[in-house]
Amino acid sequence: MDEGKELQTVSVAVTVEDVGKVTSTLPPLGPIDKAAERRLKWKIDLLILPMLCGTFFYSSMGKSDLAFAAIAGMLEELKMTPSQYSAAANYFLVGFIIFQLPGTLLLRIVGPARLIGIACAAWGFFTCLQVVIHSYAALAGLRTLIGVSEGLGNGVVFYLSFWYTYDELATRSGIFWGSTALASSFNGLVSYGIQKNLNGKNGWLAWRWIFLIEGIMPITFGIFLYFALPATPETARLGFSQADRELATKRSRRSHNPEQPRIRPKAVLKCFLSPVFWLFTVQFCGYHFCSASMTNFTPIIIKDLGYTSVKAQLMSSLVFACAFVSVIIFCRVADVTNKRGITLAASLVPSVIGYAMLLASENANVRFTGACLFAVGNYPGTVLILSWLTMSTAGYTTRCCHVVLSEMA
Repeated sequence: MDEGKELQTVSVAVTVEDVGKVTSTLPPLGPIDKAAERRLKWKIDLLILPMLCGTFFYSSMGKSDLAFAAIAGMLEELKMTPSQYSAAANYFLVGFIIFQLPGTLLLRIVGPARLIGIACAAWGFFTCLQVVIHSYAALAGLRTLIGVSEGLGNGVVFYLSFWYTYDELATRSGIFWGSTALASSFNGLVSYGIQKNLNGKNGWLAWRWIFLIEGIMPITFGIFLYFALPATPETARLGFSQADRELATKRSRRSHNPEQPRIRPKAVLKCFLSPVFWLFTVQFCGYHFCSASMTNFTPIIIKDLGYTSVKAQLMSSLVFACAFVSVIIFCRVADVTNKRGITLAASLVPSVIGYAMLLASENANVRFTGACLFAVGNYPGTVLILSWLTMSTAGYTTRCCHVVLSEMA
């Protein structure tokens, strides 16, 4: 698909594999009241998007809290080696990868509120359980279960495409995905406060308090999602009128979301034969490898620059704050210009400069600036790729598999 063309102008006569083998013509949006559409977008932005951002926010906290716990006494108390720490971080990925595809495929069958709400509460519960561990083996087991829970709830990325049209998706995905950087920044501030004020309280080192406090939050939010998150635009109730639901449904159809999706196994296999899938997957692997490394190791890297553990928690939050601002800017540029490939390439420039500064300099201030620039360039790429891929595929199973399998790779 030519990225320079307006994506809404693509033919709406597409084969939707999820409603059968018959080629179906999706209805055009037709004339609409632009003022009504603006009001609807504001409602979605204020009612639906914050719930999705909150889910991803707590999911990201669940990924990055291990790094902040590591420099708050966990490695020493559990007598863990660096290789064991890396393995514990990877155990999370094992559970996450295995359950990510089935969780997303079942999103509309089980229901987003049930699936995402329960998953969110579950990873919060397993995070709290890390408070009572006394061995590396127990940590590894719980990190795996947290990964399983977050994998089941990761359909949030796919769910976003139910509500927004193609020319709106990158900006909202940027706000949504930016919550990952914001979560890591918030994590640093919370960990900084815990290490200064709660270290040693109740006989616990700061890392146990980090897991307890950051586990309670997603449990509470998961319960809220269970009752508040609508399944589809057709079923939105709280804050949405009948006219809103009808307009939201038309917009969803324009983005090739079928009314009654079915899971078709053959469509999963076809995904692996798609050149589009492999091109996006290769790009995504590079970006995600870098961003995952930042999530798991930034506090440790900052501490190794010569900062104390407490100061490293605070300085790490600055790195992720830079990433958050960058995600919003680059994604907005992609939506306004519709030049997604060029925007993606431009986002790499700060990363290259930042990496060079990290490798070439021994000065702590220069290397810290390099870490900030690397975050600025790396974080936008992940969401730009996923939103672009979502726009380039139609049909429930096909779109779901392209997005999820790219993330899994």
